Amino acid sequence: MSSTIWSVDEHLDDILATVRPLEPIELQLPDAQGCVLVKDVVVEVALPPFDNSSMDGYAVRIADVEGASEEFPAVLTVIGDIAAGSAGLADDQVVGPGQAARIMTGAPLPAGAEAVVPVEWTDGGTGEGPAATMRAHSDAPEGATGEVRVHRSVEAGAHVRERGSDVKPGDLALRAGSIVGPPQIGLLAAIGCATVVVRPRPRVVVLSTGSELVQPGEELTAGQIYDSNSFALTAAARDAGAIAYRVGAVTDDAETLRATIEDQLIRADIIVTTGGVSVGAYDVVKEALSSVGDEDEPGSGIDFRKLAMQPGKPQGFGSIGPDHTPLLALPGNPVSSYVSFELFVRPAIRALMGRTDDLHRPTVRAVLAADKALTSPAGRRQFLRGTYDEEAGTVTPVGGSGSHLIAALAQADALIVLPEDTTSAEPGTETDVILLR
Repeated sequence: MSSTIWSVDEHLDDILATVRPLEPIELQLPDAQGCVLVKDVVVEVALPPFDNSSMDGYAVRIADVEGASEEFPAVLTVIGDIAAGSAGLADDQVVGPGQAARIMTGAPLPAGAEAVVPVEWTDGGTGEGPAATMRAHSDAPEGATGEVRVHRSVEAGAHVRERGSDVKPGDLALRAGSIVGPPQIGLLAAIGCATVVVRPRPRVVVLSTGSELVQPGEELTAGQIYDSNSFALTAAARDAGAIAYRVGAVTDDAETLRATIEDQLIRADIIVTTGGVSVGAYDVVKEALSSVGDEDEPGSGIDFRKLAMQPGKPQGFGSIGPDHTPLLALPGNPVSSYVSFELFVRPAIRALMGRTDDLHRPTVRAVLAADKALTSPAGRRQFLRGTYDEEAGTVTPVGGSGSHLIAALAQADALIVLPEDTTSAEPGTETDVILLR
């Protein structure tokens, strides 16, 4: 471990300078959710691909319904039905003077028609008063013929979705760098794209260390605690957009840990360990990984550092294995590991995904709402748990500063940041707040 004290920003800059976006791959649309587009997507098919009705009603000519009212309706001859998914009327059928075609939402506008009259503005072909709905074709096939009385006039193009009114061939549908979310997947599917070229979601392997760790659900014996870090960090990795794999806790044996990590390399784009990075006699992550690295490859191996922060002073970062897979070694205390994940691992995951404008959680300024002043050690950047009130613009501390207080962390939705040169923050002080939601 280096004797140099690193700042939070220096450590993060070192990580981001090393981590490179994953190579692009082509994925089916459902698998591309949350990924970053690598190439512009250009529209090849107009959307909608044809003029179609936005209402259930009747396709008409404008002149035929001009001046129509309920008292003096326009009486038109119905020449057929046009359902969504059909090709429309026969090629030789045209809506001529005095005629109408019964049309369903999404169905193509027939030749000769200029607008659609909603069924509610007609008698629905019943010869009675205004219709509330159309009779189902299977129940009343005669509705596709006969006469319809139209009670209101319409303008040209009324209730018609024109071809290309959404996007036209040659339009840019999505730019490279766009995040593929549900609306984007909907657009891609609508314009006929079955696959898309993206940077994949990183595969993150989370591994906790410590002979004292027991899996939840098992019985505790003297000196044992439940492994919570691997569960919390795996969930955090998924929340950051990664595909996460949790490995059961590894005992305090350097050879076992080294072998476990080597076994995980085949499915890892980044490895996160928690525990075993301090200065104790059983801090096996440091013992197992301090000597790894390829002498012929500068920069390989793991560097263990002390950071000017609280919690999370001991940290490790580097690369391991033939593909120089990034590895971040985090402290073992629950709050320390989670805070370290948010500050260092989350940005690394986002960088692997090719994201550039949202690597970090959002930071806002808020007024400290506390019963007493908050203290912080000189020369360290302190991260305290808090709850943020957006409407009031305030943040309230939750729990103390102990790095083991996981119950307080579960109640928090923000981190209160006290800078290195701040040793005391009085109530009413404005401070930076990192939002965790």
